[in-house]
Amino acid sequence: MDIFAKILVLDDEAMVVKTLKTLLKLEGYNNVFDFTNAKEALLWLSSNTPSVIISDFIMPEMNGIEFLIKAKELHPDTTQILLTGYADKENAIRAINEVGIFKYIEKPWNNDDLVLNIKNGIERTNLKIQLKNKINELENLNKNLENLVNQKTKELKTTNEKLENIIKNLSEGLLVLNSNNLVEQANNAAFEILKTKNLIDKNFFELVINEKNQNTSLNLNETLYLKDFSVVDYSKNITVPVEISLSKIDMEGQAKTLVLIRDVTSQKENERLKDDFIATLTHDLRTPVLASLNGLDFALKGTFGELNEQLKELFSTMKRSTEDMLGLVNVLLEVYRYESGKMHLVKTDFNIKELISDCIVELKPLCVKNNIVFDILKVDDVEIYADRSEIKRVLFNILGNAIKHSFDMGEIIVKTEINDKDIKVSVQDFGEGLSKEDLEGLFKKFQRGTSKKRLPSTGLGLYLSRQIVETHGGTIEATGEINKGAKFTFTLKNALRKEKAIL
Repeated sequence: MDIFAKILVLDDEAMVVKTLKTLLKLEGYNNVFDFTNAKEALLWLSSNTPSVIISDFIMPEMNGIEFLIKAKELHPDTTQILLTGYADKENAIRAINEVGIFKYIEKPWNNDDLVLNIKNGIERTNLKIQLKNKINELENLNKNLENLVNQKTKELKTTNEKLENIIKNLSEGLLVLNSNNLVEQANNAAFEILKTKNLIDKNFFELVINEKNQNTSLNLNETLYLKDFSVVDYSKNITVPVEISLSKIDMEGQAKTLVLIRDVTSQKENERLKDDFIATLTHDLRTPVLASLNGLDFALKGTFGELNEQLKELFSTMKRSTEDMLGLVNVLLEVYRYESGKMHLVKTDFNIKELISDCIVELKPLCVKNNIVFDILKVDDVEIYADRSEIKRVLFNILGNAIKHSFDMGEIIVKTEINDKDIKVSVQDFGEGLSKEDLEGLFKKFQRGTSKKRLPSTGLGLYLSRQIVETHGGTIEATGEINKGAKFTFTLKNALRKEKAIL
């Protein structure tokens, strides 16, 4: 029970008003405001909001219906109760229909019934006010939500416009493929790079040339980077080199492939010019280096007269330096040949164990100097089909590195493994080893060990070894730890010819 609710009582008979007020105070309602004049009651209503209005029907200046109509205009949520005599029932019913009063009560009333109706009327008013407040809150919330949605929609539209503008003006081609590799979307650059006006619903991999038959399948959330692809420009009758990035993504529950394709013509041309420059430079260097080497040989042989010991030592040192320079020039030329595709393998049948033994014999001076021992008992005595001189270059490089980075009195184990027609050759030393940083870029061009103990080099030996092995269709890898040694392994696919004996 809301004892603080305001209740307005209007009746032109003072006794009735007093009786009602007394009754309500007995029930605990202390905010009861009584009036015998309708105009005074309306004046009070202009600055006060009651929960319940109780009005008599028959009054001299203004009847109850007229009063309640005006009161409703001031306080539409306030509950209204009309007091009426038995003869005025029809007017009371009309008031319910026209004015929308809550109840009409006949005189003389039943106190319990009147108090109950007033209590219900207060609750009704409170509920209507609460409901109206909730509606207002919801309307404000809805308005704020609409403003927020409009703001976010505007921001999203602006972002989409920026993104579309970026994609539209992207120099790389951007495409979206469905599960069947058919093009669903493409930007302007994609049409230009792929040299066609019709991309949509075309199989992307039928528009490009896979020069090395590379695998293009990938799983969700993976990224695949592809080189050695090209596009045919029929208008100029040329092929355009491209690089491709593939990413498998999930779009609205469907697997899609996001493709980024770029024209690398300028990049390839720059690389070619650089390689041509290096090839020309190294080729031209060979003549003066060889001339210097021949001159030093003549001098050391006494062609120009006998040399004293100091001159012999000086010319010998100069000869070794000149030989090192000639070796560097030759390596640079070999790298160029492999990278430019001008290197052609001359494959023959030869014994792999004999080749390894020959390399060790040639490297014997280095072994004797550092007391290095070779173990080749686990090398298979078999013949393979490959380019003997190039495989010798790989072995010479790997064995030479093992000797250089082994500790004094160290051991180097050379081993072969045969798997069907594949042969794997490994060289294990127990010296300075390799750090994680060494392993990451070991077979890259001009990469040298990061360890302070590792000897200086051109950074081309292992890179050239990788080129040779991969040109044979094989693989090469390395493992190791600092001060625990290193292991280099290369595998030649389908190289085994016939087996002589296994030791």
